Formats: sequence, C-alpha cells, structure tokens
Amino acid sequence: MPEEPEVDWKNVVELIQRGDPAGEETLYRTLLSGARQFLRRRLGTQDVDDRVHDVFLIVAGTIRRGELQHPERLMAFVRTVLYRQLNLEIGEVIRRRDRSEDLDETAHLTAAEPTPEQRAITGEKVTLMKEVLRKMSDRDFEVLSRFYLREQPPKQICAEMELTQVQFQLLKSRAKARLADRMRRKLAPNPSSQQR
Repeated sequence: MPEEPEVDWKNVVELIQRGDPAGEETLYRTLLSGARQFLRRRLGTQDVDDRVHDVFLIVAGTIRRGELQHPERLMAFVRTVLYRQLNLEIGEVIRRRDRSEDLDETAHLTAAEPTPEQRAITGEKVTLMKEVLRKMSDRDFEVLSRFYLREQPPKQICAEMELTQVQFQLLKSRAKARLADRMRRKLAPNPSSQQR
C-alpha cells in the first residue's frame, strides 16, 4: 500500500484562514482517522464522533481567528486540544457517576407529576426551540432534523442531499454549533432588564 503524502500543515492553515473548504476538509479527514481512534481507545464512548467535531470546531475556529502561532505545528496543537477534550470527558464521566450514585440512594422515592411551573418551563423551552429552528437555514434544519429527529443514517442523508461524508459531518457540526449558539443567546439574561 503506498504511503500517504506528507501534509503541508502551513498550507492547510492558510487555506482555512482564506475560507477555502479544501483546507477544512483536509483537517477534518485527518481528525476523522486519527482523533477518532485516539478518543475511542481512551473513552470507548458512542459519541466519539461528536467529540471529534468539537475538536474540529475548536481548531478551525482558532485558525480562522488567526490565533495559531505556529501553523507548521498544527498537529501538536490538535494533540493539545485532544488531551483537553479527553480530560473534560473524563471529568464529566466522574461527575455522572457521582450523580448516579446519589440517584441510586433515592431510587426508592417515587417521582411526582411535574409541577405547573415545570410544565410551563418545558413549554417555553419547546416554543423557543421551535422559534430558533424556524430561523435556521433550510440546509441546517434539514440535516439536523434528518439525523436527530428522523434518525436517518448518515449514508442515506449523504445520498439524498448529495453530500460526501466529510461534507455531511461538517454541515451537521456547524448546524449544531449555530443552533446551540442561538439557544444560548436566547436564554441569556437580558442585561437591560437586570438594571431595572
């Protein structure tokens, strides 16, 4: 099997800074193979692909903002981000385990019906989510609803939306990030109302 050619990371960084999708695809393809294996070996979780997307968003965002000081050492920066994400995930696993032990102690208690306040809060969140989803681009909405709501497999989505696997992953990742950002902004306290 022929060896893959050495990647010129400085060139990849320049492409990403210029907004050329080829740079992002090269970075993403590399992360899909290396970072996925790294995280799966250490975490063994099913959401490894989501972690890889998170790493991609962090690295690509750093590059776009011009904050990467040594473009030729891009993979060293990626490794640093991977280890930080690994530490975050391990911390979250520990917190979940601690919470589940607390829940085991209270498992004999029966759950009450949601209070009117809880029902109102849930209704507000659903309304807000619908409002934010309506304002998303058709393409973002389509990829998120197909994958998360209709639970269609990525291969089917790629075929029907005429996307490569990398394009699908990038589109889904960016759409999730935009959705989360919009929800965060909507849920953030309004500074003008706090001054009253």
